[in-house]
Amino acid sequence: MERPRCVVLPEGRGERLGRAVEDGGGQLVAPDQAEAVIWADPGDPAGLKQVLATHPGIRWVQLPFAGIEPFVELLDDDRTWTCGKGVYAEPVAEHALMLALAGLRGGVRYARENAWSEPHGINLLNARVTIVGGGEITRSLVRLLRPFAPYLTVVRNRPEPLDGVAQILPSSRLVEAVSDADVVFLALALTPETEGIVDAEVLAAMPEHAWLVNVARGKHVDTDALIRALTDGTIGGAALDVTDPEPLPEDHPLWQLPNVLITPHVGNTPEMGAPLLAARVRENVTRYAKGEELLGPVYVDLGY
Repeated sequence: MERPRCVVLPEGRGERLGRAVEDGGGQLVAPDQAEAVIWADPGDPAGLKQVLATHPGIRWVQLPFAGIEPFVELLDDDRTWTCGKGVYAEPVAEHALMLALAGLRGGVRYARENAWSEPHGINLLNARVTIVGGGEITRSLVRLLRPFAPYLTVVRNRPEPLDGVAQILPSSRLVEAVSDADVVFLALALTPETEGIVDAEVLAAMPEHAWLVNVARGKHVDTDALIRALTDGTIGGAALDVTDPEPLPEDHPLWQLPNVLITPHVGNTPEMGAPLLAARVRENVTRYAKGEELLGPVYVDLGY
């Protein structure tokens, strides 16, 4: 079995990934000899574009994150593209659960008090939960939610059932899906079709006690509509690991609202993610050598 010829770029960014390539049975080579590139910088699509233009022999591209928005314009049908889809599902799902409990049980309000206050909050136990998105974060979140015995609704475009989920609804029925939810999680890919999917209509359909938890992308939510909904009591609150814009400016109105919890896109930190991505690279190099299906395929026609 021939060892896959791989390069980890940009230089100096992927010592751990280089070890993963070798542990997976690959060999590290110069870019002009490589058939695969492990791209380690999620913020440098221009650099990757230059590499691909200069080295047309590269047949497989491994991207570092599940969100591939910066690289969409580079996608083609001439190469195999994979990404970090599913790699970070467990830590992100854990973070989503923390955000939901902090909102529903009054943790956000209590953390801002400076005196003994009145009781506040509702249970996640036996709650009605809607998750928008049907990928690996959703699967992990469904598993973590199981001890709370919620009634689970998942909004996704593919109708395949998911274990532990009461109903699967298409995105065309999003308003219906959130209308009786105690908490709505966003865990979907960002595409032109999903940008702004949570707008004023969706927020108005949510119960006034419900919390919105976003661990996907900030652009899924109409920020101005969210501020209005939070200010006038249309919804109970929002727990956001991602925002639009991002980073959120220090003077942004969201920081001032008492029913908002914001974390700085840390559902998966570099310390959490590095060993997980290395494990994915190791597995995919092994699969590539054997001619097997790679994990985390990018659907070029769909852009995610």
